[in-house]
Amino acid sequence: MTGPPPPEEIADAAVLKAVMHPLRRRIMEALGRGPATATKLAKELGESSGATSYHLRELAKYDFVDEAPELAHGKERWWRARQRDIRWPRHSEQNDEMRAVFDEAQRAAFTEDLEQLARFLERRGELGEWGDALVFSRGSVQLNLEELKEFFDEYLDLLRRYWRPEPAPDARKVLVRWTAFPDVDGEVREGK
Repeated sequence: MTGPPPPEEIADAAVLKAVMHPLRRRIMEALGRGPATATKLAKELGESSGATSYHLRELAKYDFVDEAPELAHGKERWWRARQRDIRWPRHSEQNDEMRAVFDEAQRAAFTEDLEQLARFLERRGELGEWGDALVFSRGSVQLNLEELKEFFDEYLDLLRRYWRPEPAPDARKVLVRWTAFPDVDGEVREGK
């Protein structure tokens, strides 16, 4: 079994813009559930096949999707999402253009995450045992920057430990999100 893809840092704002286009994000999410043709994606996403075909080619240009010729019959073109572990430069290392695109991309990603959680909560009664699969924790710790980096690295190691190129028959895609940021409402108070 091969392991998860190695981390790769991308500092090109054009690449970030390409993958953050709203329809391309939806296409990537759909391909995360398995390969599809532009026509199948168009039906699933309520778009035209011309639009999905164009955006698939754009995603392929930046190596986010690959063709899956072994699935094709005749002229149909099948596509699959590429497994990548993409990292972006630290905010302080980004130029103004990259920072503007990155900030907007993060806002869109957080909004999308909350929408996905809301859809799960609305439909959890239909999911049988999977309806009980919401795992949630909320807490805070006092860390310095080095400890926060170590914490994040341990989280990534945990994700890699559970990564599988071929999931078990009873497995489902599980959305895992981890966010940590400093409390900007005040400094830690010294007290007795």
